[in-house]
Amino acid sequence: MGWSRNIGMGIGMAVTLAGVLALGGCSDGDAGAARRQPPMPSGGAAQLEGQYEKVVGAVLPSVVKIETDQGEGSGVVFDGDGHVVTNAHVVAGAKKVQVTAASGGAPLKATQVGSFAADDLAVVKVAGGTLRPAAFGDSAKIEVGRIVLAMGNPLGLAGSVTNGIVSALNRTVSTKQEGDFPGSTIADAVQTSAAINPGNSGGALVGLDGQVIGIPTAAASDPQMGGAAVGIGFATPSNTVKRIVPQLIRDGRVTDSGRAAIGATVRTIVDPSGGEGGGGVAVVEVAPGGGAATAGIRPGDVILSANGTPTPDQTALSAVLAALKPGGTVKLEIQRPDGSKQTLDVTLGELPAD
Repeated sequence: MGWSRNIGMGIGMAVTLAGVLALGGCSDGDAGAARRQPPMPSGGAAQLEGQYEKVVGAVLPSVVKIETDQGEGSGVVFDGDGHVVTNAHVVAGAKKVQVTAASGGAPLKATQVGSFAADDLAVVKVAGGTLRPAAFGDSAKIEVGRIVLAMGNPLGLAGSVTNGIVSALNRTVSTKQEGDFPGSTIADAVQTSAAINPGNSGGALVGLDGQVIGIPTAAASDPQMGGAAVGIGFATPSNTVKRIVPQLIRDGRVTDSGRAAIGATVRTIVDPSGGEGGGGVAVVEVAPGGGAATAGIRPGDVILSANGTPTPDQTALSAVLAALKPGGTVKLEIQRPDGSKQTLDVTLGELPAD
């Protein structure tokens, strides 16, 4: 979701279509065109429209365009010191980063402060310039049905705004590896019907109170259509942002992830036909003294399920763990190298920093 490529044709088609519609609308003369003008909104509609305008005017100056040597994305100004929060996949592996305010102006040079791939969050710091910080709200208080606006730079179109509602809460969403980005599993993701397109990643999902309640991160894909599923987007909740980003600013890394881990390094099994998954997750290394080691898991074992949920790949295992907390337990069904199977209770530790 961080990249914006091959957009020239799409923009050109949109401009051409708009031109055709404009010519058609003038064919009956100015008087006819005037008669066809819709009435101005009044009452509740006018109030809602006015609130939209206020929110856009207040928040859009805090949304920036991020350009790297690998692609484009969006960001949100986090504080008055020039720190900008974005998605980790937007800046992963980038050697050059620059930031441009939504209102335009000269690009500002930025440096990476730190990232946490597990939650797909990163911080860059802008050198110079004056950027307005956004207000981050309490994502624990939002409810399904709330009207929201997504602000960012989809397809490179700076300062774009789409609207929708909060469609669902507490989704567990996994994203795939993308270049230098290893993938992520986001717990408590906010699902929204506001359009999320390539380049929106790292932008702002905003309520009508002007507070950022999430960072748009991914759009669902439709396997049958081979593209994004319309009206199904996901954002990292603002409470996760408020917990992770200050650590990145202070230490350049996450020291308290709050996420559960079994204390082992695992890899998705690649089958002989060249595909991935299907059998389980292979244990490559076990941390001494960790939950996996204490439970008796050893390198070479294969994790078949977690709490009864099959784990054909790392993503499936991560999704189960994302819903759990350090200090709790998880039941892992494993297969030993000799083919025997066991179910073990593993005490969860904390996911270490990147």
